[in-house]
Amino acid sequence: MAKQSQEEVLEFVLNSSELPTLSNVASRLITITSQEETTINDIASLISKDMSLSTKLLRVVNSAFYSFPQQIGTIHQAASILGTNAVRSLVLSFSFLKPEQMKSNGFDYAAFWENSLFEAVTARMLMTAVDAEDSEEGFVASLLQNLGVMVLSRAYPAPYAEVDKMLASGDYKRSDIEKQIIGADHTYIGSEVVKRWGFPETLVAPIAYHHHPHKYTGDSKKIKQLCQIVHLSDMLSKARRSKSPEEHVTQFRRRAKQKLNINDRMLEKLLDEVHTEVEETAKFFNIKITHQKSIAEILQIANAELSVLNLSYEQMNRELVEKTVKLELMTKELEKKNDFLEKLAHIDGLTEAYNHRYFQNFLDKEINRADRNESNVSVVMIDIDNFKSFNDTYGHQIGDQVLIQFSEQFRNAIREYDLFARYGGEEFVLVLPDTEADQAGEVAEKLRAMIAGYTFTHERETYHITASFGVSSINPPKDNFGKNELISRADKALYESKKKGRNGVTIYSSKKKWFGR
Repeated sequence: MAKQSQEEVLEFVLNSSELPTLSNVASRLITITSQEETTINDIASLISKDMSLSTKLLRVVNSAFYSFPQQIGTIHQAASILGTNAVRSLVLSFSFLKPEQMKSNGFDYAAFWENSLFEAVTARMLMTAVDAEDSEEGFVASLLQNLGVMVLSRAYPAPYAEVDKMLASGDYKRSDIEKQIIGADHTYIGSEVVKRWGFPETLVAPIAYHHHPHKYTGDSKKIKQLCQIVHLSDMLSKARRSKSPEEHVTQFRRRAKQKLNINDRMLEKLLDEVHTEVEETAKFFNIKITHQKSIAEILQIANAELSVLNLSYEQMNRELVEKTVKLELMTKELEKKNDFLEKLAHIDGLTEAYNHRYFQNFLDKEINRADRNESNVSVVMIDIDNFKSFNDTYGHQIGDQVLIQFSEQFRNAIREYDLFARYGGEEFVLVLPDTEADQAGEVAEKLRAMIAGYTFTHERETYHITASFGVSSINPPKDNFGKNELISRADKALYESKKKGRNGVTIYSSKKKWFGR
């Protein structure tokens, strides 16, 4: 085959029957999200027309992929909470994450999308590490960064087999070989294809520049960051397939520090957890992938193989090497998984406060202990004032940041043996062992004043909120009521604080005690 110009290759690809196609909903969604007059209702209405897509979207939104505190029951609610860009990105992810089980024309879809999923998850974790908005855009941009590889392989099966053969036989760069044999490389083809589909520049540019992010010359800081993040995801992905993974991991660490200012602690967390996140994300999207080795395991296998290079072929059995490494890593991996499972069982995913179930169990134990010791237990119900209006004004993303910082302030302010938990939504609860009602009221007033005077921040913007408190107490040997009544009394006292103007503390009693605002 005579080598074509890149324009000729693009024209051939665009007219090829092998070119992947977008679903009608995905195609229409890209169109309407580019129009300023499009509303959340328009987006929700479009997605709701596709029952299968709606079901997938709600499944992912209600999974640990987002860890929202409340159940999301409708597409309109999901679109309102996630926002336009996140919904569009999720729909695009569903459109492409459909790896065929069989090879077609020599192209292994399952392996391709598994690798792409690893890159997408890495990018999403990097976006989270730098507190970037629209982390799903990083997910999709990385997921599709090598779309051009699949497109070229399907449109030019025989020439692309030569590309793969040359890659396997020496130290070549894929893009260079593609240009040499076919006439255009996958970065150009992939970015031009998605541009024809109407993708926004935030997705087109990272696909075009994922090997050379410095070549992006536009003014958008967001796109520059996306290009760097997609490049880094590709770099870490290469460690999974390389005979020298240490080199790629070292480059990944250095560049992540230089270009994204990510510290060592965050990098270690990412490298330790990325394989687990890939497996969990595959479950959320209902796709099957092979067992993912951790980065530490990949590096240890490579080091073990290097140590036996001088042994005979029979002694270099890879399976034995992997089993040896797995035995060494098993204890550490099990400890991490047990810690993770325990945290999932007891901790609220957003705020890292204890969850409602743990609060109920803890309160049962403290009431029993107070009964034995003839002491008091106090409960303080806390509700952030006007939080629905706050979310409507500033958006749920800012609201979530406030909830996170609110929880952190409380956890730092209470005693080691007190309990702070998320009761639900913007409502929280304190359990104060060995504390009488008046003492609990004083604690609540100090916390009320702390929150009223605290400045919440997110991306250089500042916010202020207040909270209302309701206090109740029980001395089990003396009082003729139980846990449910104790909580109910605290809730009634909280309602009293709301009724009297909010930003106050009320202790439940026959005479409602009111601490000033």
